[in-house]
Amino acid sequence: MNKTLLIILILLLVPCACIAGAKRPVIFASYADNGVHLRNAAVMTESIRDFGGHVKDAPVWIYAPEGLLKKQRDVVKKLIALGAQVKASEAPGESSGVPSAGKVFAAAKAEGEANGAAAVLVWMDNDTVVLKDPKDLLLAEGLSLGYRPVAYQNIGSLYAEPPDAFWSGLYRKLSVPASALFPMRTAVDGKRIRPYFDAGLLAVTPERGIMKKWAESFSALCGDPEFVEMCRKSERTSTFLYQAALAGAILNLVHQDEMVQLGDPYNYPLFFKEMYGGDKDFHTIDNVVTLRHDVYFEKPAPGWAAKLKGSAATISWLKEHFAGGEAGRQDTSTKMRFRFQHGGKKS
Repeated sequence: MNKTLLIILILLLVPCACIAGAKRPVIFASYADNGVHLRNAAVMTESIRDFGGHVKDAPVWIYAPEGLLKKQRDVVKKLIALGAQVKASEAPGESSGVPSAGKVFAAAKAEGEANGAAAVLVWMDNDTVVLKDPKDLLLAEGLSLGYRPVAYQNIGSLYAEPPDAFWSGLYRKLSVPASALFPMRTAVDGKRIRPYFDAGLLAVTPERGIMKKWAESFSALCGDPEFVEMCRKSERTSTFLYQAALAGAILNLVHQDEMVQLGDPYNYPLFFKEMYGGDKDFHTIDNVVTLRHDVYFEKPAPGWAAKLKGSAATISWLKEHFAGGEAGRQDTSTKMRFRFQHGGKKS
């Protein structure tokens, strides 16, 4: 009888142990450094819950400076009600004044906390909205990174031309071999550039340490006199140093055969033409899996929803969540991104 009871207990406990030790398929994470971004993160979380398909109940981690969380208690409560975990994160003092430093170190923190807990960490900027099951973010075996190229060349390096002083210095400082460079095309204007990954959507295997390497690379550049001087002379360079550091980190650590470029339905730049110019409209959301709205809904144009082409239910959802806008409430780093994303000041 005792042996029988022992066998039954083992059969009951072993599955529980397996479940307890199992990794989740995915954890979503993002960073907010002001009230607008934190409200964006709440919308992002709600979109995962409403449209995320088989990952709609996945953990969502939102990182922000502790002071912001104390000031935005109502938004924090809303995030918690949506099932998100809200976590404090600060950039180290030596890099805290560099644009987007908080994002870089929050990403590294998220990766460390996701290691062993999830097969994939999906890092998304807070202006992301999920509109369909993002199944391509669940990386296949053997892959360590899912990415999208940047929308425009901006400070990127054209593949047909020699790297300029900035990129040559970055490759040297971060020990990026020439053999690691390969061409990719920007998402909006189709420029052929050296690898320049959009930091607003990254799917990584946490154990690979890509985000940790990003933080290390960013710190190395921030502490290098050559790059400090470049950033002092060029506000654009300072603004996008974090994203250039990401390119260096990835190219130093990850082989190309470990990467997959996600398709155009991911990181879809909604209303990009209205914000930054260009020839192509980004109004069709029928097949969009994740979109980015950048600063557009901080001061949306009247009647913006009428421009959209797609499911009436999806457009109605967007109208419900972005009807009010957040006019005049951009932070400094957002304003700089807005000025420089398309190569000049917004008219």
